[in-house]
Amino acid sequence: MHIAILGGGLMGTASAFFLLTHPKAPKSLKVTLIDRGAIGAGATVASFGNVRRQGRDFRQMALAHHSLALWIRLETLLGRDVEFRATGHVRAVFHQEALKDMQNFASAALQHGLEIDQLDQADIRRRFPFLSKDVIAGSFSPQDGSGNPRLVAPAFARAAVRHGLVLRDHTQVVSIRPASSGFRIEAPDEVIEADLLLNTAGAWGGQVADRLGEPAPLTPYAPQMGVTEPLEHRILPVVGVWAHKAEEVIYCRQVERGNIVFGGGPREDVTLTPGHAKVNPHRTLRQLEVLTRLIPALRHTTVIRTWSGCEGYVDDMLPVMGPSARHDGLFHAFGFCGHGFQLGPGVGAEMAELILTGASLTDTNPFHIARFQNETNSGI
Repeated sequence: MHIAILGGGLMGTASAFFLLTHPKAPKSLKVTLIDRGAIGAGATVASFGNVRRQGRDFRQMALAHHSLALWIRLETLLGRDVEFRATGHVRAVFHQEALKDMQNFASAALQHGLEIDQLDQADIRRRFPFLSKDVIAGSFSPQDGSGNPRLVAPAFARAAVRHGLVLRDHTQVVSIRPASSGFRIEAPDEVIEADLLLNTAGAWGGQVADRLGEPAPLTPYAPQMGVTEPLEHRILPVVGVWAHKAEEVIYCRQVERGNIVFGGGPREDVTLTPGHAKVNPHRTLRQLEVLTRLIPALRHTTVIRTWSGCEGYVDDMLPVMGPSARHDGLFHAFGFCGHGFQLGPGVGAEMAELILTGASLTDTNPFHIARFQNETNSGI
C-alpha cells in the first residue's frame, strides 16, 4: 500500500508519523510526503504555538483532549523536545459582556470534559499580578500551554523518516488526478502513483480538493505576529482575552529565553500565489496598544521581529477533515482556521486511524467535506 500526503505542515507530518507507527499498518506500507516548500514552513511556522482548549468549538473538544494527551508524550514519541510546556492558559475579562461569555463557556465545557477555574478580580490580582488592574475577571485552564511551531513539524518529519517516510520537500505538484488504481501526482521531475491520497495542504487544501472535484469555501488570511526583546521572566502561562471584536483580541506568551511572543487582531488578506504574507505595521502598532492594556509592564519593550504566514479559513470556521465524499481513497485534513496547532498531533492520529482501519477515534462527522455538497455540486 502506498499513501501520498500533500502538505508538510504539522497535520501532514503528524499523519505520516502515526500512519507509519500504527499497530495495524501493513508491512508493505509506503508513505510519501510532498510539499511545495520546506517542512513546516507554511501555517505551522506562522503559528503562535498555543496548545489551548479554552474558547474552542465544542465539536472539536474530544479531538483537542486526545491531542493534548499526545502533546504530553511528544518528546518520548519523537525523540526530541518540541518545547511543549503545560504552563496553563489564562484568559482575561475586561467587561461584563465578556464575563458572561466566559461563564457560559465554563459551564458548557464541563459537559465536554474541560474544567476551568473561574477567577474573580481578587483571584486575578493574586495569581497573575502582571495583568492590568482593569481586568475584572478571568479563566484559567491549568493543563493547557504552548509548543514551539518551528520545531514540531520537522520533529514529526524526522521521526517519520526514521520509520521509512519518503520525503519530497521543495516539490511543486503539476497535476493531481484519479487513476485506475488510486491517484497520479505529477511533479516536474517525477510521477508519483499512490493507492491513497491525504490532502493536508493547509491554505492550499481547498485548491487540492477543487482539482479533485469537491471544492470547499476556503479563504486564505495572514496572521500578524511579533516578538519582543528578552525580558526577565515573569509571565508563566499563555495569556489571552475574552473578546467580541477582532480588534480586541490579543494573546502572548513568554518563552524560556525571555522573549514575549504576541499576536491577535484582524488578519490580513493574502494570495495563495506566491503565498508569502507580509506584516502590516499599522496592525503591529495596534497590537502593542492592546497588549500593553493587558500587561502594562510591557509598555516600553522593544519589538525585535515581526512575521506572518498563510492560513486557510473555511466559511463556517470548522476544518475539513475525513474521507472524500467523491473519491474512494481520498482523505482531507485542512482549513483549521487559525486554531489548528493544538489539534495537530490528534489530527495525525485520527487520520491514520481513519485511513488504516476505517474507524474514528473521535467524532469527525461535523468536519466532513460533504457538508458543502449542496453548495458545490452544481459546479462539478
